[in-house]
Amino acid sequence: MDTQKRPRGRPKSLFKESSAGTMQSLDRALGVLTTVARLERAALSDLAREVDVPTATTHRILMTLQKHGFVSFDDERQEWMIGIEAYRTGASFLRRNSVIEIGRPILRRLMQDSGETANLAVPDGAEVVFVGQVETPNPIRAFFPPGARTPMYASGTGKAILAALSEARLTKTLGTANPVAFTASTLIPGEELEKDLAETRARGWSHDSEERYEGMSCIGAAIFNDRGEPCAGISVSGPTARFGADRAPELGEMVLAAALEITQLSGGHSPTR
Repeated sequence: MDTQKRPRGRPKSLFKESSAGTMQSLDRALGVLTTVARLERAALSDLAREVDVPTATTHRILMTLQKHGFVSFDDERQEWMIGIEAYRTGASFLRRNSVIEIGRPILRRLMQDSGETANLAVPDGAEVVFVGQVETPNPIRAFFPPGARTPMYASGTGKAILAALSEARLTKTLGTANPVAFTASTLIPGEELEKDLAETRARGWSHDSEERYEGMSCIGAAIFNDRGEPCAGISVSGPTARFGADRAPELGEMVLAAALEITQLSGGHSPTR
């Protein structure tokens, strides 16, 4: 009796993978999901154009994401937006990140002591992503929605993190940035930014004076992990009129003290300045 030999090795996957080792369909789905998050609301045609995927394919991806709760559809406006499951997934990150959890009460105290909006952000490539905020009750104030991004070089928190990086990591990080002059005061990576980062390094806190938004300023300080590397940043932000040279040092010391407290409570340590 003839016996058929079993094929050896692992069976081929049902999913087609690209030469880079990624799954094309999943890659596209995640691209659609992150684009919906960035745009907040978008019509199908706009999403398809943004991700450069055929409209029919984009619709199938959205329907699949909707089935699992990652996106939802507004029938009245005919627009797609982020669903509750995406929030739950993001909340899981916030819960596991001790810096964010530990930083919550310190953010509130910083807002109360300074009278300005207090922010917490984490680095992502050449950008910072805002993951926590306590708004001041002042009628004129700064606001960054959770998940908002901004280039490090045009952010008080970002510049504080940049100033704490090693020279090699600083060069690499700035090398991936796509410099844009948001205002006349924006410090595009170069000699002026290097001088500003040196000043930040020396005093321990950064000062963004209308470098991202006209009329708004920000003072930030870096938070460090157990290897003495910057892993997050804390800041206060508000109208430039309240961040003048007479008050900036006082705010800077408040922010620096808050950053040091979060660093210590989360098991990190600050490098010697």
